[in-house]
Amino acid sequence: MSGSADAEVTTRSRTATRALFGLTAPRVIVETHLLGGLPGTTLVGMPAAAVREARDRVKSALTNCGYGYPDGRVVVNLAPVDLAKEGARFDLAIAVSILRATGQLREDDARDHGFELLGELSLAGELRGVRGSLCAALHLPAGDRLIVPAENAAEAALARAATGTDTGRVLALAHLKEVIRVLEGEPAGHFHPPHRSDNGPREADSAPEVIGQLTAKRALTIAAAGGHHLLMVGPPGTGKSLLARHLPHLLPPLSATENLEVAAVYSAAGLDASHRVRPVRAPHHSISATAMTGGGSHPRPGEISLAHHGVLFLDELPHYKPSVLDSLREPLETQEISISRAAGTAHFPAGFQLLAAMNPCPAGIVCREGSCRCRPDQVRRYQSRISGPLLDRIDLHVPVGEVPSRLLLEGVQSEDPAAVRARVISARALQLDRQGSINGKLPGATLLRICGLSTATRRLLEKACDSYRLSARGVHRVLRVARSIADLAGKDVVGEPELMEALSFRAMDWGGEAGVHTHP
Repeated sequence: MSGSADAEVTTRSRTATRALFGLTAPRVIVETHLLGGLPGTTLVGMPAAAVREARDRVKSALTNCGYGYPDGRVVVNLAPVDLAKEGARFDLAIAVSILRATGQLREDDARDHGFELLGELSLAGELRGVRGSLCAALHLPAGDRLIVPAENAAEAALARAATGTDTGRVLALAHLKEVIRVLEGEPAGHFHPPHRSDNGPREADSAPEVIGQLTAKRALTIAAAGGHHLLMVGPPGTGKSLLARHLPHLLPPLSATENLEVAAVYSAAGLDASHRVRPVRAPHHSISATAMTGGGSHPRPGEISLAHHGVLFLDELPHYKPSVLDSLREPLETQEISISRAAGTAHFPAGFQLLAAMNPCPAGIVCREGSCRCRPDQVRRYQSRISGPLLDRIDLHVPVGEVPSRLLLEGVQSEDPAAVRARVISARALQLDRQGSINGKLPGATLLRICGLSTATRRLLEKACDSYRLSARGVHRVLRVARSIADLAGKDVVGEPELMEALSFRAMDWGGEAGVHTHP
């Protein structure tokens, strides 16, 4: 054994680390045994393709940091073996385990501190960031401590804020030598990299003004107040995309719990987890079903999970593959996605708010007799790319027609967005106090009781069910929208005006002049 002639050889050691599967971070024990004999390193419990890379990285990092690497045979086991493992996240734990086995690091010092180690090693010994360090920190047992790379310092700060622990619970270090000094008992305060302490919401840039489209703006306000899904249908150039950019500005800031859930998803995806505003995802229509819902041999979050507690905007909706659109049906109901693989089932949250836009026909203009070059069968085929079950799960169907030139030239201003947002926040606070959730997630069992329908309003709803042929899901979604309309107006019960307005968003004329319609 080179470089450690004076060190006491212990031949065996154990070090703790964390794997990543979905949003869970199961504990992994790294065991090292020095067998002597011919030189060689065997890694057990990792995919064959990753074994050689990890072995070479760890050996180079130890050598370049001035530590000795065993001359004989080294066996490293990552237990449990049947747990799916990927990436270079175990490099640091393997290196420390080897140092303990060779006696270059006293195991008593490290074991007494109860450390878990996470990080990729460069050939020079620097620590590089890994996915899911926040997930690992949130699964850390009481009394244990976690070392993560400095690149994951922001996630370490989020974990400390979430658990209310001191800065010593999760340490973000930059180099293998720093890790060794901390494990030997040296205070880690001066190693800890700086991080932003401001966890407050960061306001996004203001959205552009949209002239006219009072119906669509009203629908956006209702959708924001209750967390309802919204579909806008209209010809190109009428402001659908601009309207979509307004919705995130109407939503209230993330709560501390929501912020942590969003950060955990982004951490598992290997993205910046320091978001302080509601996420907005707008994938291109060429996206695959796996990228939309998540997946892979080692499952990663998809777009619907990255939009958790935020907005998923799908522009040109019929251009998405039908299989991709139909994959949204279950998450829209359950607000989560389960991805099953041979190694197990990964669960990701998917509590997103769907916002979609589309043209009424392939030509992109309002389909009326004499004004569209599309044949009726082409229009039906185009619109049938969106399945009925998916449309039934969208609460608000809004026509967005052409804005009269008079309004464009006059530049009529709408209601102040700050005032609208204040009404939305007030309505959401009312819902949380009354029922513990926003209306869009309100269980059907309590819906009728909270709506407080009168006999006349019930009769109106019964007639509407027959006239519009509403499904049971459609009835519940109409009532949820009506409850949000009543909350915006400060009413305790849902009356006929609120119910009629909610029904108007289920009976959409895709060729209508929505730009000049108004709602009370």
